[in-house]
Amino acid sequence: MSAPIVIVYSDDSSTREVITGSLGKRLSPHLPEHEIKEFATAPALRLYLDQGGKADLFILDGEAVPEGGMGVARQLKDEIFNCPPVLLIVARREDNWLASWSRAEDVAIQPIDPFTFGKKAADLLSARISTNH
Repeated sequence: MSAPIVIVYSDDSSTREVITGSLGKRLSPHLPEHEIKEFATAPALRLYLDQGGKADLFILDGEAVPEGGMGVARQLKDEIFNCPPVLLIVARREDNWLASWSRAEDVAIQPIDPFTFGKKAADLLSARISTNH
């Protein structure tokens, strides 16, 4: 099996750094090492996918500008058949309803706690891998 691909989208390089640091190289002993692909803009992410780029998990920053991760998540869910799970990062607990609108499978609230964040990502990736293999 090839390495699962985790897509990280945020316009903020420090947010991407916290996310990738929280993910490490392997989320769980039960999962293979993953590959992380980082995107600072939604057009770059869409181009990657339009050109046949693969993804097993999307981690999207709901606070990204000019295009927030919530809208990107909704578009991915509308346009990709059997869309990989989305872990959405939001600024406040009150944004959970927007995460539901975006159809994200799970939500993490800023500031990111590396331990709970890694567990959420591992759970979503495990479910995706077991469903597709």
